[in-house]
Amino acid sequence: MNTPKRFSRWAGRTVGVMLFAHSLAGVAATVTVFVGNTNAFGNAADVFVPATNNINVNDQVVWVWEGNMHSSTSGAATTNSIMPNGLWDSGITNPPHSFTNKFAAAGSFPYFCLNHFNKGMIGLINVAAADVPPTISITNPPDGANLSAPASITLAATASDADGTVTNVQFFQGATSLGNMATSPYSVPVNNLAAADYTFSAVATDNAGLTATNAITIHVVTALPIVLSAPQFLSSTDFRFDYTANPGLSYIIQRAPDLSSGIWTTLSTNVATGSPMLFDDTAVSGSPAFYRVGLLPNP
Repeated sequence: MNTPKRFSRWAGRTVGVMLFAHSLAGVAATVTVFVGNTNAFGNAADVFVPATNNINVNDQVVWVWEGNMHSSTSGAATTNSIMPNGLWDSGITNPPHSFTNKFAAAGSFPYFCLNHFNKGMIGLINVAAADVPPTISITNPPDGANLSAPASITLAATASDADGTVTNVQFFQGATSLGNMATSPYSVPVNNLAAADYTFSAVATDNAGLTATNAITIHVVTALPIVLSAPQFLSSTDFRFDYTANPGLSYIIQRAPDLSSGIWTTLSTNVATGSPMLFDDTAVSGSPAFYRVGLLPNP
């Protein structure tokens, strides 16, 4: 009574392993072709069975001999001539025997039996190219961007598939889905981000079910009050001052002849690299002037 129980437990384990192995994506397959296949009357026929096989790149074919004096030789053949191409050749042999060839490139590969090509003993292996995953790139905002709080952005991406079509693009903030798009343009709005670091990702899926992911991190900061300080004339035409800023944020510096005109001339726009920032106006005239510095909107 113990033996059947022991067998049952091991059988269960074996099936579990087989199912797991079968489910592994990307595992190469093996196709069997019988050489000189035995027909229904028990006689060996001069054929390959099956004569045509459709496989994928990195799959392999195993030829198993059932008849005598056969070969599997790569190349084209007619009933009158042969043109071997040297990709593989089992040699003429008898059962029990097998010969294996792995196909590492896509294409159509004819083959024949050196002894029986004139009887129509030919075969064909069609090898399909491996499916290529899609590509995706987040185009806005740029990776590592610094934004001022509260930040509202459009999260946008481009996606393509070289050997098929992109069927879906899904955006995430961390692990939270922000939405799906089936067609381009691929974008979602993200609003009112408080000061913090955020990771966003976009996942593209193609018509074969393959995916690709691109991720970025952005930094949302509380903008410092802008304070102008340390004014200094270096010469009659050169005026310099400092202003407080957040590194990574963009600022605009403007000048006006007076405050009542409302006419401001933009002198510079820049991304702050530190704080305080130094601005040097080297085109000062003899007339009085007023300066202002503003924080530019988030891109």
